Amino acid sequence: MNWFAGLFSDVQGWLFESVFQPLMFDLGLGNLLEDGYTATGWLLVGLLQLGVLLAVIGPLERWRPVQLAPDRAAVRVDVIYTLIHRLGLIQVLLFFTLDPLFDQLFGALRVAGWQSFQLDAGWPGVSDLPWVSLLLYLVVLDFVGYWVHRGQHQWEWWWRLHALHHAQQSMTMWSDNRNHLLDDILHAVIFVLVAQLIGIAPGQFVVIVALTQLSESFQHANLRLWFGAVGERLWVSPRFHRRHHAIGIGHESPGNSRLGGCNFGVLLPCWDIAFGTANFELRFDPTGVRDQVEQGRDYGQGFWSQQWLGLKRLAGRA
Repeated sequence: MNWFAGLFSDVQGWLFESVFQPLMFDLGLGNLLEDGYTATGWLLVGLLQLGVLLAVIGPLERWRPVQLAPDRAAVRVDVIYTLIHRLGLIQVLLFFTLDPLFDQLFGALRVAGWQSFQLDAGWPGVSDLPWVSLLLYLVVLDFVGYWVHRGQHQWEWWWRLHALHHAQQSMTMWSDNRNHLLDDILHAVIFVLVAQLIGIAPGQFVVIVALTQLSESFQHANLRLWFGAVGERLWVSPRFHRRHHAIGIGHESPGNSRLGGCNFGVLLPCWDIAFGTANFELRFDPTGVRDQVEQGRDYGQGFWSQQWLGLKRLAGRA
């Protein structure tokens, strides 16, 4: 792992010095070089993730697909969402909009004497064991992710944005990032605040986000696969998460159209087990939203139409 970290750092430095540093100087952004170096790291992580999608998860989808003939046009739109997220464009958007506000907020808190709570310092010796510390923070953020996900389904206004994610009836490995941009911003704000409050190191945060994104891409894959009776309870599988996307089942309470559902876990099914929302039925049902089938509701065909209709739903006009 030290070898891989060193190689990653070398490639990040070369890419930044060869491409982004000269470009930033040409654009008059020399005062943002440190941020540009960080952005280069996110870009490199995204490129590695795309490589795994194409080289590993893609062949698995072709090996054991659930849906034999997915809507290729719909999948191509999901590819756009994935490229926007994995190549760092969302991070750039947040940098120019919310990062200055975060800097002012946390700067003011530190001046007032507030310091981040170092969660791993609460257990003797954990902070000296990088992998144990990383796993501790991963579990904490996954717990937060479970409740954020439940909020997306149980608060009507939030569901109006999040419904776009569930409206994909041809779910594939590209579907994880199919979200409304406002939904993404809310999600990012919550996790940045939590990460700051519990003292996650920037490098650890990058690793946790990258691992989570890659696992979520695998969970959304058009892949007839489960992890067995024991494995299904240890890590979220494509079967477990597809149940969450099942029409009228996964994101709604059984027997009615009220928001609710099952299998909200991001990485670990233990939260669903603990809070009574787990569904381990070995089924691979069609995906989508109930009102698409019953009422013909339009969630948009292209990126911009999907974003616009999401805003209209939020305002109660669609």
